[in-house]
Amino acid sequence: MRSGRVATIVVAATMTLAALLAAVSAVEARRAEQLAARTNAETLRVPVRGGALNVVILEPQGRASGRTLLLLHGASGNLKDLEESIGRRLAARHRVILVDRPGHGRSDRLGGREMASPAAQADAVVQALEALRIGRVVVVGHSWAGSAATNLALDHPDHVSGLALLSGATHPWPGGVAWYNSVAATPVLGDLFAATVVAPVGLATFDRAISSVFAPRPPPPDYVERTDAKLVLRPSEFRANAQDLTDLNAFLRGQAPRYGAIRVPTTIVTSDKDGIVSPEVHSRPLARQIRGARLVVIPGVGHMPHWSATDRVVDEIDALAMRTPAQK
Repeated sequence: MRSGRVATIVVAATMTLAALLAAVSAVEARRAEQLAARTNAETLRVPVRGGALNVVILEPQGRASGRTLLLLHGASGNLKDLEESIGRRLAARHRVILVDRPGHGRSDRLGGREMASPAAQADAVVQALEALRIGRVVVVGHSWAGSAATNLALDHPDHVSGLALLSGATHPWPGGVAWYNSVAATPVLGDLFAATVVAPVGLATFDRAISSVFAPRPPPPDYVERTDAKLVLRPSEFRANAQDLTDLNAFLRGQAPRYGAIRVPTTIVTSDKDGIVSPEVHSRPLARQIRGARLVVIPGVGHMPHWSATDRVVDEIDALAMRTPAQK
């Protein structure tokens, strides 16, 4: 009898704690969405198969170059990361298209686990470009999106006039991903984990996580607010992000041998201090595979060169764009 009462109390306490954590997660998700709604005014919802993608279009503010740039954000983020760092700078004379990848920011996931594939996400981006009647673009991919940017150049060459990678993930790497991503990507258990544990723990460790991504440079003091970074703590986005990361290595094992087929002008930007995406595993091998690729190694700026070396990154992308044909 006594052991039965103890078990009942433990189960009740566990359920109460889970409900409390879920409530905290829901409150934080609503707060993050409300902040994003106040700060992200230039948006279009573009219908594609399975839902819609959130797209921002920045028209050139000066004399237009005739080039269009497509900026794709990395993991654990959304389009504001690139818009706030280099997007508006590049829009001084180029048209800039920014997309929340499926399941991130304000874009729908468009499907299930299959949308973790960079090829599936690239297909969705092409659908959006076609719906907007946008011609060939210079694709810029940061971090995780290096896989999708290179896939666009390989599988959709008619849509790509140039390719720029910023600390891009392009090759399989030894090891796996952080344990919490593996848990969150697991069916059923991942749903419970993301709905209860992620928000309270994520909020407590968020600043430290951001600092680790920027290391050895410090992040801008207003980075989290400017980029709506806490949207990643929403259960649905955290699960999507975890699936993207967990499935990436296997995808890259199949794609990496194909890079020699890329024929568009290519610039590869990395840092000798990138502790997230190793230049020795990714950027340097890619530069050897793509004929004529320009490799730019910026000393001491870590994984976020578009924030820590903004002028250099803007200049490199601008120069690359001007090597591609202007669109009518």
